[in-house]
Amino acid sequence: MPKDYSRTRRVGEQIQREIAQLVQQEIKDPRIGLVTISAVKLSRDMSHANIFFTVLDEEHPIDETLKILDGASGFLRHELAKRMNLRIVPHIHFKYDESISYGNDLSALIDKAMGMENPENRMSDKDKDDE
Repeated sequence: MPKDYSRTRRVGEQIQREIAQLVQQEIKDPRIGLVTISAVKLSRDMSHANIFFTVLDEEHPIDETLKILDGASGFLRHELAKRMNLRIVPHIHFKYDESISYGNDLSALIDKAMGMENPENRMSDKDKDDE
């Protein structure tokens, strides 16, 4: 089997699907808001899983969401053990995925730069001669 699609990667993708579903349907805390699970990175021995998440609505603070998810990690691990047939269910560690907000910031900068290139925003050659 090729290295590109290893067992840890397949298990990580399945964990991502299961955790996303559990967070959406089973965690009933109103302080959590809209959370998406963007990636799961498993250790080689599959005993630890770093789960990367993003928060879609800006009114819920990231620190509070992280605290809630960390508090629910035992419950999520228990539910994961029920849903998946694994010898070792990994310990769950949540981490905020900053790549989405970084991408949004870059996109805003590009849009701003493109707005400066707009011919309507530049002075025409005739206007430059008048100065």
